[in-house]
Amino acid sequence: MADVLPLVEARLRTTLGEPDARAAVTFVGTDRVEVLRFQDRDQDGEILRYATLGMSAQPMADPTAVLADPVKGPRAELVISVRAGLADTDKVLRPLAILAASPQVEGVIVAPGASLDVGEPLWPGAPFTSVLVAEPGGLVEDLELDEPLDPVRFLPLLPMTPNEAAWKRVHGAQALQERWLTNGTDLRDPARRSVPLD
Repeated sequence: MADVLPLVEARLRTTLGEPDARAAVTFVGTDRVEVLRFQDRDQDGEILRYATLGMSAQPMADPTAVLADPVKGPRAELVISVRAGLADTDKVLRPLAILAASPQVEGVIVAPGASLDVGEPLWPGAPFTSVLVAEPGGLVEDLELDEPLDPVRFLPLLPMTPNEAAWKRVHGAQALQERWLTNGTDLRDPARRSVPLD
């Protein structure tokens, strides 16, 4: 069976360029998770993208299954994008690694529309403790693997304020994303306020 992680890193490098920093986090009883940082620019300035590397080494198992299938099952890595220079966002690497390890630790399947909460600010002073898992494919295309392996999906994470997370639980992910869109919310702003929710 081909080692998945070199293929995943190659896809990240092809799409996002060379990482300018990387760090590794290991939790007891889990595989090592690395977080790679990439720099990019858009019309409004510099963007930092943090991507996990390690979550896709094993498929995510159905928490109700008696035995985890070592081959079949969804695979994913996480990507979060923030504007540079507005906050100490490099501290996001530990919360990001915690989220990437959650399928192994908690037996959850991370999928679009889900809310993930780390219970502490994503970086010092951040108004966010949770993220919304968005649809993959926009930034980094899915990585097809040889049968019978499922493709690796690169899931964007959108930081949510506590009010937004509570509102999303009632109204759903789609409604929150529409609210962000209607209000022109800059989801990459690491210090943004909550979108109006009344």
